[in-house]
Amino acid sequence: MKKDPAVYIRHINDCTLRIETYVAEGRTAFFNDPKTQDAVIRNLEVIGQAVKDLGTERLNAEQPAIPWTQIAGARNVLAHQYLGVDLNLVWNIVEKNLPSLKAAIHETADRLAIDLPKPSEPD
Repeated sequence: MKKDPAVYIRHINDCTLRIETYVAEGRTAFFNDPKTQDAVIRNLEVIGQAVKDLGTERLNAEQPAIPWTQIAGARNVLAHQYLGVDLNLVWNIVEKNLPSLKAAIHETADRLAIDLPKPSEPD
């Protein structure tokens, strides 16, 4: 039995917030700290699983600009190739894709009337 979509939306949002906190000290700190790497990778895995559970077909139809299928697939790569994870790829996902994913999740939450903290505005 599938959970309410709100559960998955909140999981994704929580993970994006955690990742932002974990990488706040920047790229060098990320690459020098295996605990931070593990924490970020774990949260990316949770995001991928939640996207998969929400349904990539549905998400692709609603927000085609977001690579939902790739996000779900990244979970498998991260989970099953844990000894060979490309940290440059992980960093690029965080730096380039996380902001648009976070915005898309907030749009979905608004459409479904799910309360989430609003994304912070750029300075």
